[in-house]
Amino acid sequence: MHKIVNGYFTLIQMLAVICLVTMVVLVFGNVVLRYGFNESILISEEVSRWAFVWLTFLGAVVVLRERGHMGVDMAIRLLPSWGERGCLIMSQLLMLFCSGLLVWGSWRQMQINWNIPSPVSGWSMGMFYASGAFFGVSASVIHVYEAVRLARGGEVFRPDESLD
Repeated sequence: MHKIVNGYFTLIQMLAVICLVTMVVLVFGNVVLRYGFNESILISEEVSRWAFVWLTFLGAVVVLRERGHMGVDMAIRLLPSWGERGCLIMSQLLMLFCSGLLVWGSWRQMQINWNIPSPVSGWSMGMFYASGAFFGVSASVIHVYEAVRLARGGEVFRPDESLD
């Protein structure tokens, strides 16, 4: 199971790199074509925007798994261990609720826009909103895992400690 999870996150990281490279190539290529040859790639702006949105959500999933988001734990560290653990479980459950709302809203937007083509490429606008649904589902799984791990007595992660 550990190999599958690591493979999933490796795939996400590779997709994020592909999105970043796509953005750089399209935007830089478009700038060179505009200033050097008075031409442009019509689809460049739209595809780079889509790649940026997907890159943002893919990166957020990776950072969430690595516990790399900013957090303020000054007050939690003053609590006894059971209070600290309880607050961390509650925060995971609150984030799970928010991720569920994101899945619900993104899924509805995806359904509404599935048959609407994008202006230049003609791709389904539902794929644009699928990025939010993808993040919400992935984040929900991570939040459930973290909440269960903490409830079972797993180690409390401190931001100044490494994951390994």
